[in-house]
Order: sequence, then structure tokens, then C-alpha cells
Amino acid sequence: MREIEVPMPKLSMTMEEGELITWVKQEGDQVRAGEVICEVNSDKVEMEVESPADGTLVRYAAAEGDIVPVGAPIATLATEAEDLLGGLFEPPAEAAAPAAAGPKPVVPAARRKAAELGVDLAAVSGTGPDGLVRVGDVEASAPAAVQAAPEAVSDADVEEVPLSPMRRVVARRLVESMQSTPHFYLTVTVDAEALLGFRADLNRQLQERGEDLKVSVNDLIVKACAALLRVNPDLNVSFGGDRLLVHKRVHVGMAVAVDGGLVVPVVRDADQKTLTQVAREARELVGRARSGGLAADEMGGGTFTVSNLGMFGIDQFTAVINPPEAAILAVGAALAEPVVTADGAVAVRRRMRLTLSIDHRALDGATGAGFLQQLKTALEHPLQIVA
Repeated sequence: MREIEVPMPKLSMTMEEGELITWVKQEGDQVRAGEVICEVNSDKVEMEVESPADGTLVRYAAAEGDIVPVGAPIATLATEAEDLLGGLFEPPAEAAAPAAAGPKPVVPAARRKAAELGVDLAAVSGTGPDGLVRVGDVEASAPAAVQAAPEAVSDADVEEVPLSPMRRVVARRLVESMQSTPHFYLTVTVDAEALLGFRADLNRQLQERGEDLKVSVNDLIVKACAALLRVNPDLNVSFGGDRLLVHKRVHVGMAVAVDGGLVVPVVRDADQKTLTQVAREARELVGRARSGGLAADEMGGGTFTVSNLGMFGIDQFTAVINPPEAAILAVGAALAEPVVTADGAVAVRRRMRLTLSIDHRALDGATGAGFLQQLKTALEHPLQIVA
């Protein structure tokens, strides 16, 4: 029988740490390879962690609510399984030393709290399993003056709320995008009267046929963008350092606000699907995004993104490019405005503003402008979207 460490798995390409939500198995439980032992919150969704081998869950290395870096241990498993993965199960050198000579077991959050309060962990008595030191143990061991210090210096009107794993990932990726990608912005105003009328007629026909579906303005824009990306491959690219990566398939992401952050589910091969297929898939993806049920592979691989804040009454905005894509379209609300017509009269028309953010390393302004002009034409003559 040997002991191996179960690490926090990397559940997505962007995941760097995960929050341990709940333990499914308890210390001392017998587990089988592939059996779920705990649930973690990755970048954007809750996922299950499976045991890598048959054995006994000896002890936890992290408590519920702890944030654990990818690859760091979350539990120790006693097993007779052979190490067929070339040392993957080998514990770190310090963990291999006799327990009496090594440091006390401490969850990551407790280590951070000890550093914050200046507490010597060697002097802390752990109340967790096998003497595991938890955050409460560290706080209880801190000198009274240190414990009181935060209240003495903090603003009573301010509440500190820890960032969720999703919000931390969103913050990091957006900063990286703005720092590494030279954004260039192009805006066009679209007369939305025909588009909104087309949508109303289409939904009326779907209702008369007994279809449980309503096509949204966003569905029409996603489908229009997908069709244009097919004939404008220069937009369907990623910057690859010394080369451009031209994507042969069109996968359109949709920015969706959820509790604690932002996710971008992707409609794959959107150019090959009908408008109603896009609408149905978009509705399913958005629903799962808001319930936390998206799979990791439903949020990756996009080649272009649409971000729509029109439903919130936002006139116009600029969106941050979602790496490694080279462009993102920001969609504002369709608002009634006075417009001078071709014959010089003044009429009230509903108009919407679209702003295209492009990666200037991969695209030129003229290329983006051409795409926007084609998109404007398609939205003002919406039969082109489905023709």
C-alpha cells in the first residue's frame, strides 16, 4: 500500500485554480478509480473530480471553500495501484519525509491567512482531520491586537467580497487582452426597422405553426455574422505571432452575463445552420450558461464573438476582444431617433449602433470597415440573412 496525492485537475485550457465546493467522499472511505470524490468550481462551471485509482481516501489536503492552484494536492489516497504514469503519483520531496519531521498539514487558505496575520503555523493546533490546520485555527491563534487591527483600520461602510474563480479568470483574461492586443474600433449605424419587422413576422409564423421558439435580434445578428465570416475569411482569423491562423470553420461566441462573471458559449458551424437552428442552440446554450451547466468544450474554440447589451438599453459600447479571436462585435439597443430621409423630410426610425473591435495586428481598418458595411446591408435587408 502506498500513498499518492490527488491534484486539483486542469479542467479547461484557461483554468489556473479551482474552488473546492464540496467533498462527496469522506476521509476513510473506500473509493474506486473513476468514482467522484469531490466537486470543484473551475473557470466558469462546476465540475466533478474523480479518483485516479482504487484505494482509501486517507485525508483531505483542502477544505470546502478553499481555492487551490491547478496541480496542487487536494487529497491523499492510499492505493496498491502501480504508478503507470511515470512518477505522476510521486509526492513532493518534503511530503515524502516522515510526518514527525515535516510541517503540520495546512490548507492553502490557512497558509495565506497565517502570512497575513503573521502567525507561526508551527504553534497552531489544528482542529481538522489528522490535525489539519484551518483558517479558523489560524485566526484563533493570532494575537488579540492583530485580530482587532482590521476593524481598527477598515471603513465600516466597505464590505470585502472575495472574487469568485470565474471573476478572477475574467479579470485576468481581459487585462491580458487589453495589454497584449492593439484594439481598433469601428462603428456603424443600422436602420433596424426592416430587421425588427422581419423578426416579428417570423415569430408570428413560428407561433402559428405551433413552434416553441422565438427568434431574437441577437439570433439574427449571429447568423448574419456567421454567413459573412464564411465569405470574409480575413475576419475569421487569430494572430499567431509570426503568422495568421485562418480558421476554416465559423464558430460564433455569444457573451452572456451570469452570476459572478461572464461566459461565452459558442454556436459551432453557425454558418452551416439555419436561422431557427441557430436560435434553438443559442437558447439552450444561454440557459445552461445561466444555470451553471455548460460543459468546458461549449465555451472554447470560438472564432468570432457577438456581445449584445441592447436589451439593457445601452446605446453603444466597445467590447474587449476574446483571445485568441481577432474581432468582437458590440451591439447596442434599437432606439427611435429622428432621421432626415432622402427627400429631406424628417421621420422617426429605430436605429442601432454596432461597434467592431479588431486586433490591429491581424486586421486592417479597411478590412473591418468592409465587413461592417456588408453586415449593415444584410441587417437592413434581412431576407439576405436567410437567403
